[in-house]
Amino acid sequence: MPVRLERPGAHPHVALVTLDRPERANALDPAMLRQLAGTWREIAADTDLRCAVVTGAGERAFCSGMDMRATIPVSQALARGEQIDPADFEGLRSVSTALLAGFDLGVPLVGAVNGHARAGGFDLLLAAELRVAVPEATFALEEVGLGLYPTGNATVLLPKQIGWAAAHELLLTAQPITAQRALEIGILNRVVPRESLLSAAFALADAIAANAPLAVRATRAGIRELVALPLDAAYVRQEELGRPLRKTEDAREAQRAFAEKRKPVWKGR
Repeated sequence: MPVRLERPGAHPHVALVTLDRPERANALDPAMLRQLAGTWREIAADTDLRCAVVTGAGERAFCSGMDMRATIPVSQALARGEQIDPADFEGLRSVSTALLAGFDLGVPLVGAVNGHARAGGFDLLLAAELRVAVPEATFALEEVGLGLYPTGNATVLLPKQIGWAAAHELLLTAQPITAQRALEIGILNRVVPRESLLSAAFALADAIAANAPLAVRATRAGIRELVALPLDAAYVRQEELGRPLRKTEDAREAQRAFAEKRKPVWKGR
C-alpha cells in the first residue's frame, strides 16, 4: 500500500503515517491521494490519538509532490469532459484533504523529513506543527517554474510561518533550499542525523501525547484561530477558549497529581 498507518505500541496515543512509494520518490498519484486522505480522516476520527507523525519511505524523498505522469493525463481527460475511472476521480477530489489544505486533523502533526520535500510534499509539511529533518533534505515550491499557482498550503500558510522575504524567495524563485537554511528561517525545529530522525520525531510526539489531551487540542485550535485576529479580539477569544478547560476533570487531576507528586492520569474530560 502506498500509505501505511501504524500505531506503535512503544508510543501510546501516537500514529505513524508513512508515504511508501520510494521508487517514485513518494510522489502522489490518484491512488495515493485517495488513501492518504482516508488516513487523515481515520486519524481525525480516532479519539484515542493525541498526535501523529508523518514520514516518507526510503532515503531519497519525503514527498516529491504530485506524480505528473499519473495525474496530468487524468486531469486533462476530466477537463475535456471525458469519463475517467471513478477511483482516479476520487483521487483528484482528495487532493486538498491529502495535503491537509483546509482539512483539520484535530491533533498535532510532526513531520519527519527523510529526504526532499518538493511542491505538494512541502505543502503537506506546512500543515505539520513540528518538523525535524535529515541534513540531506531539501525544500522547494516549484509551481511557478511549471506555470502553476501553488494552490495547496504554500501561499496561505508559509507567509504566516516565516518571514516575508524568505517566503517570497521560496514561492517566486522555485529554487530549493537546504535543511540548514530551512532551520535558519524557521521551517524546521531540528536537523538530526538520519539514524535519529524517527526517534527525534517520536520524542516530540510523545511529549505532546503526555500532556492533557483536551488542553493540547484547544491550544492547537486556538493558535490557528488567534493568529488571524486583531490583538484586542485575540485576548478576548483566548479567555473564551481557556475558561472551559479550568473546569475539566483533567485540570483537577493535574492539581491532585502535583500535590501527590505523581504523574497525572488523563481522562480527556
